[in-house]
Amino acid sequence: MHIAIIGGGPGGYVAALEAAKLGARTTIIEKDKFGGTCLQAGCIPTKAYLHCTDLLEAAKNSSIFGIYGMSDAKPEFRDIVKRKNQIVEKLTQGIEGMMKRSKVQVLRGTGTLVNEKEISIRSNDGNTTNITADAIIIATGSTPVLPSFLGYDGKQVVSSTEILGIEDQPKSLVIVGGGVIGCELGQFFSRLETKVSIVELMPQILPNEDRDVVQVLERKLRKEGLDIYTGLGVEKVEKDSEGVEVYLSDGTKLKSEMMLVSVGRKPSTEGLWAEDLQIKTDRGRIVTDEFMRTSVSNIYAIGDTVMSPNLAHVASNEGVIAVQHALGTAKNGIKYHAVPRCVYTDPQVATVGLTETECIKEGLKYKTGKYRFGALGKAIAIDKTDGFVKIIVNEDRQIIGASIVGELATELITVLTLAVELGLNIDQMDQAMYAHPSLSEAIMEALHAF
Repeated sequence: MHIAIIGGGPGGYVAALEAAKLGARTTIIEKDKFGGTCLQAGCIPTKAYLHCTDLLEAAKNSSIFGIYGMSDAKPEFRDIVKRKNQIVEKLTQGIEGMMKRSKVQVLRGTGTLVNEKEISIRSNDGNTTNITADAIIIATGSTPVLPSFLGYDGKQVVSSTEILGIEDQPKSLVIVGGGVIGCELGQFFSRLETKVSIVELMPQILPNEDRDVVQVLERKLRKEGLDIYTGLGVEKVEKDSEGVEVYLSDGTKLKSEMMLVSVGRKPSTEGLWAEDLQIKTDRGRIVTDEFMRTSVSNIYAIGDTVMSPNLAHVASNEGVIAVQHALGTAKNGIKYHAVPRCVYTDPQVATVGLTETECIKEGLKYKTGKYRFGALGKAIAIDKTDGFVKIIVNEDRQIIGASIVGELATELITVLTLAVELGLNIDQMDQAMYAHPSLSEAIMEALHAF
């Protein structure tokens, strides 16, 4: 069986490796570099950046631990960028190496679906080649939403793609959108002494998270000098040789050297298939079943092109399930009730399952158990006392959601992700031993709170 995949991001390349492993003849079509937005202009670059400023912050506060002479540590922006580029290149080469070792055919160019089994590939040099496949997986990812009135030009008004490629640090930056990208890049640049303002239309930054969780992060960001404007829209943007002027809906005027637009992403599916190919969509996203199959039975879609959380680990899981279904080996379809969401700020934010806000909206009866890191020995020892663990259970004491804000939240959430995925209750979770001293004891204590 021949499986063809359009797109080499975290959904596409993982699908290709799974198909090859299961013995299928596999072709992957990629117009640029492997890794997609996650590797090239998203997850990995931002984490490389944030680790640098985490170290900078630790150095500046080293006297707390009796270590002196580090408080005057100075960052060199171009060296930080250079390190990020080296990491991205290393991982890109690693994916290409896996394709070669797995004997996956790699075709460079832009793929377009001619019919349910044929793909036309226009290479970067203008040549066109057609291939046929028994099953096709659409994994073309997404691009930033860039409303025209915000004046995007890729230079003064930029998306996350451009700002992760700049080599000269801006002295000031307005960020429109207080989601994950806005918060992460906002803190990164602020810690490098760029003056940062975040503007969020919703009543709070990280609009999908509970208010008590967001308050912990917001306090820290404001303490570090970020200006945060919530519940306000952008009315007008003006540019000149000196920078950008941003007019907010309450009359506030912000002036900065650069403006970052991070208000969301849209699927990269425009012109992807012929008009007579009836692939069903809903609000621009491809409709799929639990096995990622579209309305055309042998065509699958995964990742940011479909109606699921726009997260790399979601795309990878969807890719595996699509391949297994195409090859007849799938045992279970995709489930989204236990998808971890992570924000790599300081403090980190991580959530799985339902939030309190969602429980209230759905009219569910629930209880919460909560424990603050400020009362935990390990957190006090390492001076990371901001935040808490919050666990949500239903009437049957089953864990249906959890939020963590604090040090290593994005690592600790895996324990509670497993609990939500397997439908464990708090009594089952409480049977386990939790190492002492450790930050994971906050999970144990939150369980005891019930």
